[in-house]
Amino acid sequence: IGAGNMGHQIAISAAIAGFQVICTDQNPDALQRASEFADTYLAGRISKGRMSSEEVTKTKAGLRFETSLAASVQQADLIIEAIIEKPEAKNALFRELEEIVSENCMLASNTSSLSIASLAAACRNPQRFIGIHFFNPPRYLRLLEIIPGLETDSEVLSFLENYGDKFLGKTTVRCKDTPAFIANRVGVFSILSLFHVVEKMGLTIDEVDKLTGPVLGRPKSATFRTCDVVGLDTLVKVATDVFDRCPADESRDTFRLPAFVQQMMERKWLGDKTGQGFYKKVKSADGKREILSLDLNTMDYRAKAKARFATLEQTKSVDDVKQRLPLLFHGKDKAGDFYRESFCRLFHYISFRIPEITEEISSIDEAICAGFGWEVGPFATWELLGIEKTVKLMESMGLSPAAWVYELLAVGHTSFFTYSSGVVAAYNIPEKSYRPLSAAGGLILLDSYRDKT
Repeated sequence: IGAGNMGHQIAISAAIAGFQVICTDQNPDALQRASEFADTYLAGRISKGRMSSEEVTKTKAGLRFETSLAASVQQADLIIEAIIEKPEAKNALFRELEEIVSENCMLASNTSSLSIASLAAACRNPQRFIGIHFFNPPRYLRLLEIIPGLETDSEVLSFLENYGDKFLGKTTVRCKDTPAFIANRVGVFSILSLFHVVEKMGLTIDEVDKLTGPVLGRPKSATFRTCDVVGLDTLVKVATDVFDRCPADESRDTFRLPAFVQQMMERKWLGDKTGQGFYKKVKSADGKREILSLDLNTMDYRAKAKARFATLEQTKSVDDVKQRLPLLFHGKDKAGDFYRESFCRLFHYISFRIPEITEEISSIDEAICAGFGWEVGPFATWELLGIEKTVKLMESMGLSPAAWVYELLAVGHTSFFTYSSGVVAAYNIPEKSYRPLSAAGGLILLDSYRDKT
């Protein structure tokens, strides 16, 4: 329900997976745009060799666009709501739906931040209600967060997790009903933390994007370009929400907006959606396109400057990011200082998020890798750098981790994960031992065979 940017992409993904899908919206113009997008997108998949013309024909036959809510949902087995991110609007919709749908119909709300408990409270039958969060754009990003309510039926939870994994090809991660869930809570912390490190170290936008992109096994958009693509207002919304709703967060001040972010918000420099953000595209005197970057000290745009660091030059020949990360972390120049500062802040933060946002170490790594495109998750990175050695450095910086990390070390463990005989196991904090991870039915965890290669 909802044919906006998120809704129609979810509908198309489900149709490609072979399901009968109805995308409904009371705005006929929105439905027309959604239908046209579907045609263009599916045609593109044919031209790129990702789908055959027969597969596209079958997908289109299973995808309808309707204005009538009642006609669309009466025979539905699963409804995914993707309307405006306002609780009063969502609650009103679910109250209306419960008067129309069958007793066995599952109700899911796609939300990036709203309390699932408050949405479920509006339902007469909260057992069939569940929260989900597709990362945007859902046709590209693999993460699907699943957030059960207090009364969500276990069969509804199991179905959605299996549906996401096996049919939509997503990495489904179960989350607790906490502000920003898992990926945005940790990912936005990481970005805001970098903002503060940039101010502290006097780094430029060009330098930071050079340091935080593919060299770390992360997307080419790195940090600041990613903010432009997503929209600075989206980042600020999450940061402000966490700051307001998490008074006990030990790193709450990190979510305070730096002065340069506040100025950009005031000037509506939000990124691609407003034509300028941390970067700005212009035409040079000779008519060629040029990309300028923002000087955070003067708030003026200037020509991009090539960033050079000795540490990066020394690691150019290292192709394996897992071998490269320790070399970057121990760099002797400003780049090394940056990596130590930013990683230690991140490790400190994630250690305190368990058990608040999840009980599982693996869930944080899975969410960040699938949602933000990291090749190596935060805990896996910490492990690569040496837990005990890193903890000593963190202590010297006033960033001592949570007590459970010391307990892990006290019993002689040196890793968060183990890989043996086709089984990946993650450290379980209450049991103080390793618990095997399970993949969705029919899926294989390739990392589980790491010891064989």
